[in-house]
Amino acid sequence: MIEFFGFSRRALLFCALPAALFASQTRTWSEGDYAGFQKGVIKNLSLRSDGVVSLAPRWKEFYDSSAMYLWSLARDSKGNLYTGGGTGAKLYRIGADGKGKVAAEFDALEIHAIAVDSKDRVYVGTAPDGKVYRISGNAKPEVFYDPKATYIWALVFDRQDNLFIATGGQGDIHRVTPDGKGKVFFHCEETHVRSMALDAGGNVIVGTAPGGLVLRVSPAGEGFVLYQMPKQEVTAVAVGQDGSLYAAGVGTRPASVSAPPPPAAPAPAPGPITVTINGAAPQGARPAGAAPPVALSSTPVGVNGGSDVYRIEPNGGPRRIWTSTQDVIYAIAFDGSGRVVLGAGNRGNVYRIESPTTYTSLLNIPVTQVTAFQSAPDGRLYVATGNVGKVYEIDSARETQGTIESEVFDSGMYTQWGRLSFEAHLNGGQIAIATRSGNVDQPQQNWSAWSAPITTTTGGRIASPAARFVQWRATVTGAAAGSPELESVDVAYLPKNVEPRIERIEATPANYKFPAPSTLTVTPTLSLPPLARQSARSETNNAVAETPATNTPTMLFAKGFIGARWMASDPNGDSLAYTVEIRGVNETAWKLLKDKVGDKYYSWDSTAFPDGEYRVRITASDAPTNPPGEALTSRLESDPFLIDNTPPKITGLTATRNGGELEIRWHAADALNNISKAEYSLDGGDWTVVAPTGGLSDSLELDYDLRVDAAPGEHTIAVRAEDAYDNQATDKVVVR
Repeated sequence: MIEFFGFSRRALLFCALPAALFASQTRTWSEGDYAGFQKGVIKNLSLRSDGVVSLAPRWKEFYDSSAMYLWSLARDSKGNLYTGGGTGAKLYRIGADGKGKVAAEFDALEIHAIAVDSKDRVYVGTAPDGKVYRISGNAKPEVFYDPKATYIWALVFDRQDNLFIATGGQGDIHRVTPDGKGKVFFHCEETHVRSMALDAGGNVIVGTAPGGLVLRVSPAGEGFVLYQMPKQEVTAVAVGQDGSLYAAGVGTRPASVSAPPPPAAPAPAPGPITVTINGAAPQGARPAGAAPPVALSSTPVGVNGGSDVYRIEPNGGPRRIWTSTQDVIYAIAFDGSGRVVLGAGNRGNVYRIESPTTYTSLLNIPVTQVTAFQSAPDGRLYVATGNVGKVYEIDSARETQGTIESEVFDSGMYTQWGRLSFEAHLNGGQIAIATRSGNVDQPQQNWSAWSAPITTTTGGRIASPAARFVQWRATVTGAAAGSPELESVDVAYLPKNVEPRIERIEATPANYKFPAPSTLTVTPTLSLPPLARQSARSETNNAVAETPATNTPTMLFAKGFIGARWMASDPNGDSLAYTVEIRGVNETAWKLLKDKVGDKYYSWDSTAFPDGEYRVRITASDAPTNPPGEALTSRLESDPFLIDNTPPKITGLTATRNGGELEIRWHAADALNNISKAEYSLDGGDWTVVAPTGGLSDSLELDYDLRVDAAPGEHTIAVRAEDAYDNQATDKVVVR
């Protein structure tokens, strides 16, 4: 369901506060909007789109037809209801006492339209044979009019008892006089006239498919498109007391019908389409343009493109007043106060429009579709349904009591429950909220029992035992003054503090440092990949476990610096501070490098430390967001890493002439790291890389032997060697 904006004061407060402020401090679980309340189990309560819960209208099952679905509902002057649907085109007559029977049965698949004239004669439109039958009293039905159409979608009488018939297949409206003589009154150039109503001026209001048009047809048969909906099919139209029109559209309109089509000859009837009902495919067909929204299903499903309801003002201005991506609107009616009521599928919802920006989920009937409405003079509203085919009665009075049972809240860990409070307007009634808790994600026998209720909005301490999961149940009791209105429920809780986790430490490359915050705009010189946990393989399938990565800033070149970065987290979401210490592998005491580090990385000048092998120890503390004495820490030591700021040594450098060449030899050695590179320069020229005698730079000690062309005379040869930590040594020799 698409919701309109509506927030309580408390909901706005909690939305504005960053999550870090609540870490290991008292937190609050708040329910106060439509989406949150809708996740609960609601009984005898209505839910407004701005998140207000109140007592629902009283309703009850009025009649069970035993049919799969009912499509239409009508009422005569004596209070008898008439309904029909399918499969099997049976007409049911229901008395004011709720007792009903089959009044007629037709040789057709289903009934889509029923109307009653001023003499209480009943007219029935069938499909797919497309005939209109008339039943007078207890007489057998007779064919009243045959429009030669495949489908009869709607029947409406005017004040003179002329019958208007909306058809599918050729998109015609027929007008039939009381004596049964009729003809095409209007051809709408659409495949189906799907819905129809009359306004106070005798104009016929029409909804079509597949172009989604809303038209007004004058008594003279002149049509005018009032609005083309952004939907494929206009399933219902209705006229308000002030002359405003309401139209419901469903499904995505094909691009090929993005505009009203030009005048054309009547289109041939579409081919048959199979309709699946509860897994069965009955014999017969539905129109292609109407099949998606009108197909009844035993399970809730969405409709491609969703569903919209528009209000068209008497001056012609359209405005969308309701929309959904899941619900399908089948019917529009008005309650005793003139408010718009919507019948929806495929979740059995009845909605009421309160304003252009607010609606109420009035009822949830235990069926799949709400397909038709019929009002009564005393303010009652009767509802026809599909899957299964029943008639329900909605009273104008409210329920006296209702409940809402919240979704189960998962605190994530063992938790102490605090105070429950709620915002409400009691209006003389009462709201009582009880809680229960447990350590499995569904309430079972092993949960606690419901606690004693909290009945004051200021709240009270939750009596349910500490656990991971909690749930509340609000009981709303009305009074003569009206229904209480529940706006929000807040549950305070405090998870048990758990120590932080340090999962990995990595030494960073030598001769680079992390920038200070004031230098983050300096051009970077080294970017590190994200730090991730080492791959963990399952014992059963060798699958590599994907883990989150920790990003660190780009490092800057700084000779002699080295650093570390680490992965750390806190199960409570606490803010963490880190202590960084260092120790040589042959030392016993840890030396402090930095305390109260807020980042997950740190670099330092390693030239203050002798060359050798070291470890770093990181201590994580959740003290920043925990009271003194309650903070917890955890530690992790890194793997050994090297500090090496001493260059290699070059020995045995000689250069001798051999004809037109110079033969140069030397030896390079480093105490800790392999020699990574050696170069030479002749007479101050460019440095040239030299390979060791073995060809591979893979050892702490390497020998070099090279020959270079040199003219007679004096020459200067310089050589240099570099270890893996970028430490360099140079030497030179002169040949005369």
